Amino acid sequence: MLGARDRVLAGLIERHGMPPPRQRVPAPLRFGALARTIVYQQLAGTAAASIHGRFNAAFGGSVSPEEVLAAPPELLASCGLSASKAASIRDLADKVVSGHVALGRIGRLSDQAVVDHLTEVRGIGPWTAQMFLLDTLGRLDVWPTGDYGVRGGFARAWALGGIPAPRDLAVLGEPFRPYRSLVAWYCWQAADDRTVGP
Repeated sequence: MLGARDRVLAGLIERHGMPPPRQRVPAPLRFGALARTIVYQQLAGTAAASIHGRFNAAFGGSVSPEEVLAAPPELLASCGLSASKAASIRDLADKVVSGHVALGRIGRLSDQAVVDHLTEVRGIGPWTAQMFLLDTLGRLDVWPTGDYGVRGGFARAWALGGIPAPRDLAVLGEPFRPYRSLVAWYCWQAADDRTVGP
C-alpha cells in the first residue's frame, strides 16, 4: 500500500482519494496527444485549452501528421500557436511521417529511451516527454522533477519551507519508486489545495 510508506502521502490519499486510472492512448491518436502537450507548454490551462480547441477544429477534430505537413503555416498561426510551437509541431509531424519518431512502437521503449527519442524533436524537452509518458503511455514511475506544480505541491504537502530544486526533488522521490507517477498526481492536488501545508 503506497500510503503505508509515508505519513504525509497517507493523508493526501485520504483527502483526495485514488488518482483516476490512466489509459494508454492508442497509437493512431498519439500524434494528436503529443501535439496537445506541445500546445500546453508554459501556458495557463485556460489559454492553452482555447488554442488547442482552435487547433483541433482547424483539422476537423482529429489531427494527423500528414495534415499538419500539408497545411499552410498561416493555418497554425491562426489557431494562436506561437511560431516556435508551430515549428515544433511541424518538426514532430515530419519526423513521424519519415519514421524517425515511431509513435506506434514507442510504448515498447523504457521511460528514459522514450525521453531520449522524443527530445530529438525541436521544442520537445524532458518535461514534454515526461507528460507523454504519464498521460499518453500511462507509465507508473515518472517523476517530473522540472514541473513547478510537482515541486510546489511537494513543498506544500511535506512542509519543506521552500520549493526544492529539481535535483533535490529527484532524491526526495526515491522512496516512492516504482509509483512516482501517482505521487506526482498527489503533488499537483496539493499545489491546488490551499488548505494543505503552509
